[in-house]
Amino acid sequence: MWNQVYAPVSGSLALSAVCAALPIFVMLLMLGVLRTAAWKAAVAGVVTAILVAGVVYEMPWRLVLSSTLYGAAFGLFPIAWVVFWAIALYRLTVDTGQFDIIRRSIGALTQDRRLQALLIAFAFGAFIEGASGFGTPVAVASAMLAGLGFSPFHAAAICLIANTAPVAFGAIGTPIVTLAGVTNLPLGVLSSGVGRICAPIALFLPAYLMLVLGGRKALRAVWPAALVAGLCFSVTQFFVSNFIGPYLTDILASIAALAGLLLLLRVWRPADQRAADAALEDTGMPAGTILRAWSPYILLVILVLLWGYAPFKALLDQATVSFPWHGLDGQIQRLPPAVAKAGPYPAKFNLNLLSASGTAVFLAMLCAAVALRVPVGKVVATISRTARDLTMPMLTIAAVLALAYLMNYSGATATLGLAFAATGVAFPFFSAYLGWLGTFLTGSDTSTNALFGNLQVVTANNLGLSPALMAAANSSGGVMGKMISLQSISVAAAATGMPPSEEAKLFRFTLKHSVFLAGVVGLIVLAYAYVVPGWGV
Repeated sequence: MWNQVYAPVSGSLALSAVCAALPIFVMLLMLGVLRTAAWKAAVAGVVTAILVAGVVYEMPWRLVLSSTLYGAAFGLFPIAWVVFWAIALYRLTVDTGQFDIIRRSIGALTQDRRLQALLIAFAFGAFIEGASGFGTPVAVASAMLAGLGFSPFHAAAICLIANTAPVAFGAIGTPIVTLAGVTNLPLGVLSSGVGRICAPIALFLPAYLMLVLGGRKALRAVWPAALVAGLCFSVTQFFVSNFIGPYLTDILASIAALAGLLLLLRVWRPADQRAADAALEDTGMPAGTILRAWSPYILLVILVLLWGYAPFKALLDQATVSFPWHGLDGQIQRLPPAVAKAGPYPAKFNLNLLSASGTAVFLAMLCAAVALRVPVGKVVATISRTARDLTMPMLTIAAVLALAYLMNYSGATATLGLAFAATGVAFPFFSAYLGWLGTFLTGSDTSTNALFGNLQVVTANNLGLSPALMAAANSSGGVMGKMISLQSISVAAAATGMPPSEEAKLFRFTLKHSVFLAGVVGLIVLAYAYVVPGWGV
């Protein structure tokens, strides 16, 4: 068994952290400065991580290879599995002409791009995040906005920024459940803590989206809608997370936001859009035609909710095949202070073909094809074209997860986490950035909770801070790293048909918002730790 070492460079944590961060620096350099395609940056990052693991950390090469392949496999299933079928479903609605009807039906509510962004990117995207997560909301919402006439770049950017506040409670509360599992802290306490951190973010996020979309002029025009969306979502998120639990937080909060916006639009329109909206209030289409066009997404919501229903999921999980990853499971030992006590690092791959959320999306596509009476040949052609178009994005996803898993198993990620922990009294602020870093690397708030959740608790106990608050800060900060993860960038680009040359531009655009919003989370956590101690959890 190989023991992890967290300060391999002359026993210096600082120097070791610099080496551990080299793969991240390489990706940032290629995306932000050299402006290369995301898949090239991801592959370069993996190569760098392999060299760091083998040369700096002296990880046996067989373990380097095995952990790299393990991460790549997880990237392809279940993550790329979700993305593929979400985009195939969207393509089916386009190829059958149904998306044009969807576009016209939304236009009947409003043709205002700002309000469409609030309805789809913020509210509907949050609903899909709560029901499914794992890339589905960005894929679906950004494709819908692009179909409504948004430029691919702005559709992707808006959806990436909007997909923040709901992420911590995504996929029926999976990140919080994972956090409770790795930290052994009460689920209800963690749900409350994350809710109290994320609710203030959700309150101003719609207004922030309007500023990003059109500056202060756009916000002045639609501030009532931004206020209603943020207020409905944040208040519901706060109360459900604190008094019910994490499972339905996003579902109920997004429904509240959608309902609030629809009710508002019955009595109010932006002054600069009233004449145009008045002319579009009647689509001239029968209700049955509109319902038929929306049926693929109605089926998607029904099936995703069914897949998240615990008894049904347990039934599907009976077909899951779980096996130890060859040459890796139990072959590495994690040591304090990265973990509370020394123990083997497990590596088990779950092939949950039936219970994976991507399978629900796949079945939604098949059911939609039947409901819309699409010929088999046309369905096959849609799937084939989707596979061809997603080759590079899926390579990106596999490479990013390969990098993340290799950094985890080599100990490089723990080195970075311990470096953050060395910030002492400022740790509550930087704890948010630790979660942010984890999600940037893995593309998943669930993964960053599994990665850094226990480290946050260990550090909190050493510094005399609230363990539950620091664990909640990990998950809350992690959601802000979602918009810059190469996995998310690749999904958004693929869903909108964005040229690969613009992926680096999208990364640079979202990076500044990601860093700023993670800083806001850090300030909220800092206030809960020292100004109003005990209120955060």
